[in-house]
Amino acid sequence: MLEFRNVSASIGIIEILRDLDFRIEPAETLALIGRNGAGKTTLLRTVMGFTKVQGELFFDGKPLTAVSPPRRPGLGIGYSPEDRRLFSAFTVEENILLPADAARLGKEKTRRRLDKVYDILPELKEMAGRPAGNVSGGQGKMVALARALMLGTKLVMLDEPFQGLAPALALRYADALRALRDSDRSITLIITESNPALLRGFASRTLVIERGEVSEGSIDPERKST
Repeated sequence: MLEFRNVSASIGIIEILRDLDFRIEPAETLALIGRNGAGKTTLLRTVMGFTKVQGELFFDGKPLTAVSPPRRPGLGIGYSPEDRRLFSAFTVEENILLPADAARLGKEKTRRRLDKVYDILPELKEMAGRPAGNVSGGQGKMVALARALMLGTKLVMLDEPFQGLAPALALRYADALRALRDSDRSITLIITESNPALLRGFASRTLVIERGEVSEGSIDPERKST
């Protein structure tokens, strides 16, 4: 599915990721655990094409570095950044539909995917006409997840999705992820977190990132951060 072969990535002149060499299999739910500043966000942004890369990166067995950043979502990759990045003047549904519009999916395919999103996140259907600028931070995280699902038919990457959520909303977000997994067992999920306890019992595999280097790890219930 997604393979890093000796990948290093820089932002400007600063190297963030160093010699990453690992593979993520189809249908895995991967927890990427690390402190703030360890390189979690940079790793996801590297997959999306937003960093300067050395090494080889493959998606579905094909070189990903040969694909321009605007075309990568069209490969079936959905990305929900930590800061949500909603357009406040647009409605909730307009924000959700933006990736489909950019990818020119067509009305029928767009409607099918939107219906699936609303099956997983039914509360957003009730909020569809509300301006995105009027939703709460937790609701905005749900909208960002829905937007990622519009194109994320193979790989969905979620950057710190639980950060700042009240306990009730964190539980609801986790329920939505389980509903996503139940609706399509073939999707690969990558979820970054600084608090590993939040992903205990959900992730099928854990990687730890520290100072831009990745190693196999585990979610220790006695540790609150890694």
